[in-house]
Amino acid sequence: MSLDIFAADEQSDLVVDVARWTVLARNVLEAQGVKIDTEVSLLFVDEGTIAELNGRFLGREGPTDVLAFPIDEEPVRGGRSPDEGGTGPGGNAPEADEMPMLLGDVVVCPTVAARNAADHGATVDDELALLVVHGLLHLLGMDHVEELEAEKMEQRERELLALFHQA
Repeated sequence: MSLDIFAADEQSDLVVDVARWTVLARNVLEAQGVKIDTEVSLLFVDEGTIAELNGRFLGREGPTDVLAFPIDEEPVRGGRSPDEGGTGPGGNAPEADEMPMLLGDVVVCPTVAARNAADHGATVDDELALLVVHGLLHLLGMDHVEELEAEKMEQRERELLALFHQA
């Protein structure tokens, strides 16, 4: 099994320990039973970027703390369009069952997280950990639209944070 977490800090407002959050993401995915080759991206962005994504994809104004973009499609095949031929001279495209599952993207805004942490009486690290876990649970299909769903998601967040996050 291969769990590939592609993490990047694309903002300069706050120092982010990308390696720490990558480990947390891997631990959460393993604890949630992800057993096939999986790819996830974890991006830390500034307020302008997350506000643009929030408006573009959710129709909401302003920055938010975390966005999750699950990929609900079959694995993307390699090759050339339209014939889906090989990947190049002497190369063979992998079979569909050999392709990693592209789970999706979690986008976190550390600046908004810092404001929220102050409002919640938490540390910035605690808030970032919560947002990483929250975003990953969204990618795995959990939601908080209905009250019962929200309770289940919040309970799982607390369990995962207790297991894998030391402030």
